Amino acid sequence: MAATSSSPNRFYLLIGGLAVVGALVLYFLSRQGHSPTIPVAVAVTAGDTAGFRGYLLGSADAPVEIMEFADYQCPACEKFEMVEFPYVLERLINTGRVRYVYRDFPLDQPHKWARLAAHAAACANDQGKFWEVHGGIYATQTEWSFSSRAGNQFREIAGKQGLDLDSYDECMGSLRYAGRLQGSLDEGLRMGVNSTPTFVIGGGLYLGVLPYDRIKALVDSLSPLP
Repeated sequence: MAATSSSPNRFYLLIGGLAVVGALVLYFLSRQGHSPTIPVAVAVTAGDTAGFRGYLLGSADAPVEIMEFADYQCPACEKFEMVEFPYVLERLINTGRVRYVYRDFPLDQPHKWARLAAHAAACANDQGKFWEVHGGIYATQTEWSFSSRAGNQFREIAGKQGLDLDSYDECMGSLRYAGRLQGSLDEGLRMGVNSTPTFVIGGGLYLGVLPYDRIKALVDSLSPLP
């Protein structure tokens, strides 16, 4: 009888053990499943960059273009985005004086999440939400930069901005924009960019965080107000 009564105990122990293993697997997947590795130094095809030269904000007919090469995990880029850019947006972009172009320049060392963040924003662009997710990623930089689950956090940002997450997940899993990201980095290097943020204004390269007043002075010199 003793042998017979022990069989159910072993059965329930086995079931319990499998449940624990399953829970651990689900926990691991929930933390890692949305953090694919974006390839570095991939071959860039013509299709990766055709018709694309950055994310535009403002009127395409504005007299002055500001192009920013930036890295989502760069603290200086976050500082510009949160402190100076709101003035640029309100006083230069929204007034029609500037067309603003954002370009990716991921510094893979030491910024291991830079490409993933850029790819998340690119996937958001598919649904017309680039600037919303872009802003959300920068606003939470200190939260995800040292996280093991940055991809999950980018997905949460996408969800909060109203993206269809099934489409977002498909885009992220396909690594659809790996070539575009590499192409943007390569173009920046050809132009002389080697740090972030770097701004291209009127053909000149300006390194580091540019205060709004400095940007306005440059814009005024290129297109004086009447």
